[in-house]
Amino acid sequence: MNKQIVIDVRDLTKQYKKQVVVNHASFQIQKGSICGLIGPNGAGKTTIMKMLGGLVLPSDGSFSLFGNSDETNLAKARERMSFMIETPYANQNLTAHQNLEKQRLQKGIPDKSRIDEVLEIVGLTNVGKKKFKEFSLGMKQRFGLANALFSKPEIMILDEPINGLDPEGIIEIRELLIKLNQQENITIMISSHILSELSLMCDDYLFIVSGNIVKHLTREELHNECRNYLHIHTDNDELAVAVLQEKLKITNFQVQKDGSLTLYEYVDNVAPVSRTLFENGVIPLELTTGGESLEEYYMSIVGGEENVECN
Repeated sequence: MNKQIVIDVRDLTKQYKKQVVVNHASFQIQKGSICGLIGPNGAGKTTIMKMLGGLVLPSDGSFSLFGNSDETNLAKARERMSFMIETPYANQNLTAHQNLEKQRLQKGIPDKSRIDEVLEIVGLTNVGKKKFKEFSLGMKQRFGLANALFSKPEIMILDEPINGLDPEGIIEIRELLIKLNQQENITIMISSHILSELSLMCDDYLFIVSGNIVKHLTREELHNECRNYLHIHTDNDELAVAVLQEKLKITNFQVQKDGSLTLYEYVDNVAPVSRTLFENGVIPLELTTGGESLEEYYMSIVGGEENVECN
């Protein structure tokens, strides 16, 4: 059964004078998934989220939320969503509790206990009377998540929510988002320039460079792109495939355009592969191991883009 598409973006473009910030971006996000928007600072991540949130008008292209694309129904659809984009909105002179009380009244949420509930979820129950302007960056990020959770959204759009958090805080937020996704079925779109962190929570990955969506991978596809492999080139590549399938029962491999073989088995035990090929009349001309870490893969995509962080 096909999953419902809750965000459908088609050729979305944003241009400021002569600068194209988002260039014909197209992608879909399924209900119940966590989608990571990955790219260096200034790549266009925030602008895409602002267009989805109605904060910035597209120069071209279109998108739909919950199947709605006209302005009236987009506004209604956004009531089922929450957005945490750039600096979390708050009155600098109010406490976390006071800020959420203000939000509660504005949104017409009758349940006052929801304030303490979301503050506990994000770990801000002990901030007392500390004003928002006295919060650390990490505390502000947590408050932004509390605010995003307040109205019990079906979709959360989160712009760099782990920015400024220490390693323990990053783990806590990651586990929280996974819990919300799995237990509450909240669809999450989350941006970051830290692929290694998002790889632990996302189902899909959109890589954006200079306003262009350059790759859209599933979790499995990302794993396949980065995993270790054994590259095999012989004097008879077609026979080599047949021999390894029959003799070593290999199933996890790919035949490349030049006929060579990329093998994802026996990577740490090359001897049986080499021996089996020799014994069956196939001469290995090249037998090398390879693979990329997440950081290396990220850098291979973004190239020389500035302000890149991979850890």
